[in-house]
Amino acid sequence: MSVFLALLVLSVTIFGLFLKYRHGFWQRRGIPHEVPSFPMGDFKEWRTTKGFFEIIGPIYKKYKGTAPFAGMFLVFRPVALILDMDLVKNILIKDFNNFRDRGVFSNQRDDPLTGHLFALDGTKWRDLRQKLTSVFSSGKMKYMYPTIIKVAEDFRKVLEEKQATAVGGVIEMSELLSRFTADVIGVCAFGIDCNCLHDPQAEFVSMCKRAVIERRHNKFIDSLMEGAPKLARTLRMRQLPQEVHDFYMGIVHKTIEYREQNNMKRNDLMDLLLELKNKSDKNFAITINDIAAQAFVFLIAGLETSSTTMGFALYELAKNQAIQDKLRGEISDVLERHNNEYTYEAMQNMRYLDQVFSETLRKYPIVPHLVREAQADYKTKDPKFIIEKDMMIIVPVYQIQHDPEYFPDPEKFDPERFTEAEIHKRPACTWLPFGDGPRNCI
Repeated sequence: MSVFLALLVLSVTIFGLFLKYRHGFWQRRGIPHEVPSFPMGDFKEWRTTKGFFEIIGPIYKKYKGTAPFAGMFLVFRPVALILDMDLVKNILIKDFNNFRDRGVFSNQRDDPLTGHLFALDGTKWRDLRQKLTSVFSSGKMKYMYPTIIKVAEDFRKVLEEKQATAVGGVIEMSELLSRFTADVIGVCAFGIDCNCLHDPQAEFVSMCKRAVIERRHNKFIDSLMEGAPKLARTLRMRQLPQEVHDFYMGIVHKTIEYREQNNMKRNDLMDLLLELKNKSDKNFAITINDIAAQAFVFLIAGLETSSTTMGFALYELAKNQAIQDKLRGEISDVLERHNNEYTYEAMQNMRYLDQVFSETLRKYPIVPHLVREAQADYKTKDPKFIIEKDMMIIVPVYQIQHDPEYFPDPEKFDPERFTEAEIHKRPACTWLPFGDGPRNCI
């Protein structure tokens, strides 16, 4: 027992000394940074009292204009917070090949639902991206449009029912929008009718919320997995709760089995992914696990992001009557030219609607930062500032999109920022809700 205790104390001491040494990384290189906390670095308040963007915001404001990037720590991992727009453009576009990977956790073998396009790196990401680009073309997405309209009609009926019984005319929209989005994704990605609009307790949407909120481990272990994803993968660690994994893998297996046995076609994402699977060759094969992972990320990346964006757009329209009136006028004019049918072509002609959503995503970006990982040492314009190999990089989307240098009076909701003339006035990469460059949102 005494030997075990001695080994434990020694191990903890060594780990503590290692962390202390790692936390001197930026100081030894003369890079501006805040003094890190032990053991979480700059992220001791993450997932407790502050969000990611609230942590990096003060650092961005303090050091912007003084350096191309500032130093941070995610537990023991050094992180470069990018402050210079030219460097942002180089990382995302010009020198993309050196910053292709995100360096986030994925484990296709033991946690197959994490093996999706967002998390994969290297040749696995490149090959899958090439295949999926054809799947997500505007032409193929158009096939799903009638299905979305059908769910939207159901949404309208449910909204009218709620309006008739709403106390004081007040309707809680956030939950309703989440259920609407869940029904759209359920039928388009998984090929199932979830009935979430009519059943607030539907298992499909409750499991999705668990996938977003819950983790398999505690905060510290989860942060270690994000800070050292390669080590976590080597240790065969898993991120998703077992019930979430079993539920969505079960849906995909049952859906594929039924469609293949009955030769069923629905013109949805599952059909398109099955086509890729059936066209697999020895150079690149799509497995059922791959299909499950892509359908799962379609859900995770689409549910709360889409519903929250719609909620914020409605909130701003309610506060800004003039903008609401202008948008309503455009919608009426376009529908009149299309026989009062909300067709795919009609939607494409609603330019001001696009501006409203662009401004919503500027003011309320769902993904407040982008993550990249350097493949090799990278020299900036200042030779003192080198982004070293395997370093984690953060592009602060929220801070850039709220920077008065690029968006004057940033807290004002103003869709006129996104006219063609205004867009051309701004530097590249100042609007990044979907990222930019070859690894932007597909």
